[in-house]
Amino acid sequence: MNLKSLKIKGGIPLKGEICIQGSKNAVLPILAASLLGDGPVVIENCPVIGDVKDTLRIMKKLGCAVWQEGNVVRVDASAADGFMIEKEEAARIRSSVLFLGALLGKIKKAVLPQPGGCAIGARPIDLHLESLRQLGAVIEEEEDGWEEKQNQSQADPQRKAQSGMLTADGTHMHGARIRLRFPSVGATENSILAAVMLPGETIVEHAAQEPEIDQLCEFLNQRGAKIKREKNAIFIRGGAPLGPVRYRMKADRIVTGTYLLAAAASRGTVMIRNFSQELDALLLLLEKMGGSIEEQDGRLTFTMPHRARSSAFVETAPYPGFPTDLQSPLMAVLAGAEGVSMIKETLFENRFRTAGQLVRMGAQIEIRGSCAKITGCETLVGSVVEAPDLRGGAALAVAALQSEGISTITGMEYVERGYEDIARDLRMLGADVWEEEQK
Repeated sequence: MNLKSLKIKGGIPLKGEICIQGSKNAVLPILAASLLGDGPVVIENCPVIGDVKDTLRIMKKLGCAVWQEGNVVRVDASAADGFMIEKEEAARIRSSVLFLGALLGKIKKAVLPQPGGCAIGARPIDLHLESLRQLGAVIEEEEDGWEEKQNQSQADPQRKAQSGMLTADGTHMHGARIRLRFPSVGATENSILAAVMLPGETIVEHAAQEPEIDQLCEFLNQRGAKIKREKNAIFIRGGAPLGPVRYRMKADRIVTGTYLLAAAASRGTVMIRNFSQELDALLLLLEKMGGSIEEQDGRLTFTMPHRARSSAFVETAPYPGFPTDLQSPLMAVLAGAEGVSMIKETLFENRFRTAGQLVRMGAQIEIRGSCAKITGCETLVGSVVEAPDLRGGAALAVAALQSEGISTITGMEYVERGYEDIARDLRMLGADVWEEEQK
């Protein structure tokens, strides 16, 4: 199988305008929510990415009629009666766990693999199961045999073995008050997907506040649901019929942040035409690093006219804190910034896997537990590096923009899960970028 590697010639400041793709982290739960209710759902500005492709494949196997042309997706789940997701399908995309709440809401039963860990660290779904059980779901967890786990781990050492199947029965589900121990995005979404079809009221306390959840609620409300948020609590008056809808996805804030950080690394100027409004933590940081920001008529222009300054200390946190998905691209900028910076990663224990690849480009990074110390280098060096995960691959592209010579980034299949075409986008901003087939 031939895979593409990305080549970038560094030292060219980005300059230009760009329109950001639709949100990956919002469209995946919205696609799961398309299983619910009656009538077709049309999603506009749907990102053309690997995770959407894999999600639609699962939906077809569940019996949905799916049509896609460019950035428009149409789903009709009227005849969908499947309730089982196979391991091979779920292994491609971790967010398949969102079908647990959607299937319980639609047909009161679900069978799907229990996700294992992933490249950025262990991501247990205990909070998902706790919240659904509080709604009355009966969920049984079946363990795989030791031999099967060993075979899975040996076949792909970067993917932890899945730990069995989940069998869920929603026959006696009901509205309830749920308090999450941690504001998990996925657990909040699964709670909403299940509760919106249940009679009575459900309250999700200590809910995640990420804007992608508000997009899910907006999508469902446009279909006839009755959902409202009050700070970190979400109130769902379930049982309202859900009808057809045409919904347009908002801009992806992580892709937006990636290209702003790319401008900072290359000492360039970028204008975002459809600016995502939920990036205050990043914008404040970019200003502290010496950048200039101007917002006008829904557009944002960012300029970094000189070498970025150290950020001193950054700690990732749930929204509205600094997003963990932008931690790796930020590290790439800081690797070439002036001064010493510290990053504390509070959410995923393997988010620092990108650091080793940055070191190959000349970065000075020390990892101590959940903290990374980055001593900025005046010059990074173009090298052959490998994307360790989705955001890590984007981070290596950011680093390559500020490096001397040509960098080659392999493992771009990770990046294609979340970015429509990072090479196209960077070329639009003036970068010298091209792709090559690797055998």
